[in-house]
Parts: sequence; C-alpha cells; structure tokens
Amino acid sequence: MTGPGTTQAAARRDGVPAASRPAARREYGLGLVLGAAGAGVVLLSARQGWARVATPAPAPLPASVVSVSGQDLVPLAGALALAALASLAAVIATRRLARRLAGLLMAAFGVVIAVSVSLPLAASDVRGAARVTAVSQAGSATAGGASGVSPGAVPGGGVAPGITAVGHVTMTAALWRPAAVAGALIIVAAGLLVAWRGARWPVMSSRYEQPEQAGRRPAADSAALWDALSSGTDPSLPARGSAPREPPGGAGQPGPD
Repeated sequence: MTGPGTTQAAARRDGVPAASRPAARREYGLGLVLGAAGAGVVLLSARQGWARVATPAPAPLPASVVSVSGQDLVPLAGALALAALASLAAVIATRRLARRLAGLLMAAFGVVIAVSVSLPLAASDVRGAARVTAVSQAGSATAGGASGVSPGAVPGGGVAPGITAVGHVTMTAALWRPAAVAGALIIVAAGLLVAWRGARWPVMSSRYEQPEQAGRRPAADSAALWDALSSGTDPSLPARGSAPREPPGGAGQPGPD
C-alpha cells in the first residue's frame, strides 16, 4: 500500500518533477554526445600533419621532407582532449554540485585547447618538432638493427640529418587546425551545459530504483527489526490482530460453543 509520501517521492525524485524527466534525459544524452564528439574531433585533428619541413640536399641526394603532426606541435591539446573524455565519466558518476564542477572543469579544458591551438606557430618551433620527429623515426628504424647503432641514434652521426635552420617550413593544417578549434568549442559548450543543467539530470542510482521504493526508509525498517529481536518477538510471524486465531481443536475442527 502506497501512501501520499510514497507518491510524492515517486513524482519528484532527485529534485526533478516526473513531467520534466524526458527532457532531462535528452539534455543528459546531448551533453555526453557533445563532449565525446568534441574530444574526438580534437584527437583526430591532432594526429594529422600540420606542417612540413623540406631541406635541400647536395646532388644527387634527394631533399629531406619531414611531416609534423599537431600532436608534435601542440601536445597539450591531445592531453586535454583525453582529460575531457575522462571528465565525462565524472559527469556520469556524480550528481548535483560535483557534476556541476565536472562540467566547469570540462569547459576549462576546452578553453585551454582552443587557446593553445590558436596561438601562432613560429618556423623555429616547427623545425624543432621536425627534429624530434626525425630522431623518433630514425630510432624506430634502427632499433634492433645493425650492431653498434644504439636505439634513438641516427646512422652516420648527427642528431637529425636534413633538418637545419635553412629548412623550408610549409604549413599544411588548412583544415585540421580550425577543426581542432571547433572541437574545443564543442567541449566548452558541453561543459557549460553540464554546469548549467547537470544537477537536474538522472543519476546512476536512480535509474534502477523502482517508484514504489522511493518512499521507503531502510534505516527505520532495520531499527524496528532489531527492536523486535531484542524484545524476544519473532519478526517473521504475523502481527497480533492481523490474522484470525485458530480454534482450540485445531485446523478444520469446530471450537467449543
């Protein structure tokens, strides 16, 4: 039997009226999708080539061309995109104030990504990233190769042959760099949505809670059970007056007049 307290608790759970729950679920899904999509766009853009360094070589040797990715130029962007994905897990697992704080943190990650990607890149920065890329590629090629060549070293000496101060730098991120900025702005939008409306969204515990269980008080039931055991009463037996007593003659036999 459900009383008015149970009905009221079922109609308004976690501070959200029953009539607004479908809208809250849609907002919840939208926030998660936006955050995941924005982080995915940033990670995809960071893995693409953003610049190319070409250094001429004496004939008949070919020119040295090294492609530099966005991750090499702005490593902070990829790291914060992964942090934004992790904050989505916090949004799912938390509620109320903690969820709002997770949304603000996600928005802050997006702002830092947008700023770091939008900063101008100097040619010296691109050449430095190209040298690191060339050393990494040479180390991968020589690892386990000929004896006498240690991993990470470049055969023939030198740190990164072909990458010099006269190398010609060409920016090739005409599409991927703006895409990274757009992904960062999507992360900001998702974080602000969580901070604004996240307190009204469903939580993990209430998804599996039945409406008739909302008004129950497990702590009070446990206390009553222990009180009954302390007084020597078997709580599994029906309460006095709740069931008719059997006649003295036993079940199915009439009692005395």
